[in-house]
Amino acid sequence: MQWNELIREVTAVAQDASSDVAVLGVEYDSRRVASGSVFVAMHGGTTDGNHYIDAALQQGAAGIITESAEAFGALAVSHPLIPRLLVAHGREALAQAAAAFFGHPERALRSTGVTGTNGKTTTAFLIEALLQAAHRSSVLVGTIEYHVAGQVRPSAHTTPESRDLFELMADGVTHSATELVMEVSSHALDQGRVAEVGFDVAVFTNLTRDHLDYHQTMEAYFTAKQMLFDGVRYRAPRVAVVNADDAYAERLAEAARLAGAEVVTYGFGGSGKQAEWRAEELRLTPAGAEFVVATPVGRAWVRSGLAGAVNVLNLLGALAAAHARGVDFDLLMAAIPTLCAVPGRFQSVDSGQPFTVIVDYAHTDDALRNLTALARQLVHEKQGRVITMFGCGGDRDRTKRPKMGQAAGEGSDFVVVTSDNPRSEDPNAILNEILPGVEATGVRFVVEVDRAAAIELAIAEAEPGDVVLLAGKGHEKEQILRNGTIFFDDAQVALSALRALGYGGVK
Repeated sequence: MQWNELIREVTAVAQDASSDVAVLGVEYDSRRVASGSVFVAMHGGTTDGNHYIDAALQQGAAGIITESAEAFGALAVSHPLIPRLLVAHGREALAQAAAAFFGHPERALRSTGVTGTNGKTTTAFLIEALLQAAHRSSVLVGTIEYHVAGQVRPSAHTTPESRDLFELMADGVTHSATELVMEVSSHALDQGRVAEVGFDVAVFTNLTRDHLDYHQTMEAYFTAKQMLFDGVRYRAPRVAVVNADDAYAERLAEAARLAGAEVVTYGFGGSGKQAEWRAEELRLTPAGAEFVVATPVGRAWVRSGLAGAVNVLNLLGALAAAHARGVDFDLLMAAIPTLCAVPGRFQSVDSGQPFTVIVDYAHTDDALRNLTALARQLVHEKQGRVITMFGCGGDRDRTKRPKMGQAAGEGSDFVVVTSDNPRSEDPNAILNEILPGVEATGVRFVVEVDRAAAIELAIAEAEPGDVVLLAGKGHEKEQILRNGTIFFDDAQVALSALRALGYGGVK
């Protein structure tokens, strides 16, 4: 591809003379620039890419796309032979350039986006599995990992920058993928990372308090989520799948309708709203759930191996989305018993102990309430206790810390308060902001700042019939501390603690 071909597809404010220089790559990180790359200099979350234009040129950049008029003008003087383009929005230009360079893979894939505070990962995994049951190959992009036509790859971000997303999509098309299923974070929507994708189906799971360190208010957080549906910044989806039980559902559904989308609802109907895809005659069991899937296109009694009411809700959303993507109702119902739990989402750690140990990603007060409620259902017949270990991340929304403490205290019989990813903050300062919420509930609790020791303490406390919840990190395999990042796996630490107590190994 040549520079002239590339920039024809990028919305420009100004450009220099045309050039037939060969374009061998598109990059937004100057460290990844190689000879022949076009460098897109844009403002990021913590830095300004325009500060790295010289570094990109030293690495061999063949052209510069910038959103800085100052940088654009300076290049004419310092590097008059380098082709350059001035754009209004760097991230949108990056998406346009990446889509063009990678051959427009978005035109070969039908995209399903999932957004919401909780349930994005599970819902996305389930949608992929349901599409696979219909013999469709997908690219999955999300928090835990990326999938490219069955290949598993590490995940750097829930929603990557558009350049990396288009590369994944292009790789998927090369491997005969026909579907894209992705978690779409509020950050990504606000920053323009999914520009040019074009979602056929968009799913809204819920909206609860989170990420206010970034969005500042719940209204701004909602506005970011709504971008996936309202057709203002991005093209509106053909079908919007909306959790009718959520407090924001009506506003979001109305915005989608006004943008021309078909709205399909799912839920339990607990708020008095009759969702189109709903669970009736629900019976939760230790092994999962049994219920009737009631929909406008059919009814069926099903048995799911996914535990808890929240996973029934996630499943309903996934079923509605997969049906919107053209998967037959009977095929969807037949696939339900084959669906597996997602790593780090209510993941059991079993070493033969007479109590249950669960690792879960729950890191908001709403997610903790759902998690402890599910644990309470499991211990009800055994008269066991719920033991919850959790912490709160540093450099994130501080207002949710006492709320999480309260949620853990209200849902548990014993709480261990510990560190999550403290990042640059003092772990003890974070704990001190959690404790008022825990103390207000009157629950018995202890504080242990070292997470490994906290896991050991929670497990040592357990008696036959109890459920131990290790919440907050789920699938993560590292802990981010002030002085660096270390390997840390809640499930692995829990297994070691169980074996040290004599379960599944020699004490």
